Amino acid sequence: MLSQIVRPLVDTQIRRLASSQATYSTLVETIAKWLSYLGVKAQVTHLANQSGQIQVSLTVGKPNTCASDDWQQILHNLEQQQSASSLSAYNQIIPSQKSKLQRLFAYLIQTSQPDKNSNLNAISHRLNNLNLDEFMLLGIRSALKVPQSIDRLLKELDPDVVALALPQAVEIALADQKLNRESETVIVAMLKATKSNS
Repeated sequence: MLSQIVRPLVDTQIRRLASSQATYSTLVETIAKWLSYLGVKAQVTHLANQSGQIQVSLTVGKPNTCASDDWQQILHNLEQQQSASSLSAYNQIIPSQKSKLQRLFAYLIQTSQPDKNSNLNAISHRLNNLNLDEFMLLGIRSALKVPQSIDRLLKELDPDVVALALPQAVEIALADQKLNRESETVIVAMLKATKSNS
């Protein structure tokens, strides 16, 4: 639902950028505004045109909804684990939780693909973009072959695991730039599950 509101607004802003005579300053302001829609306070510190893409450097402040203790813990964790990645985070999940997470990702792919006969190679390409290790990818591909029950999966998944998986879940749900009702229901349910631990 949020994407249906924000996307037309972003389209309008992109047209404004294309016609602006002050593209640099307008883009700096626009990127900060886009992030503010998510409650993120950000300042663009650098912009550059690089190989057909715009390279952006940001300074990000504490999001509006983030508790001060949580923000301080995030900063502390960054200092302690500069090289940590999502791959290593998934490796720390116990096997039973990892299996349920694979099935959750499979369910999201199933609900975001209205055409049940979608090309498995195209789905595999999407999975490869999620920065998951080979074991996770194999489990998701296997889980895609059978129907999944989202209610049961979310009850059995630890809220911290759901929170870890949320960015990839959103990426799967929005892979075709549309959020259908089933996928939106899953994302909302995941958000509620993460809050049950706070």
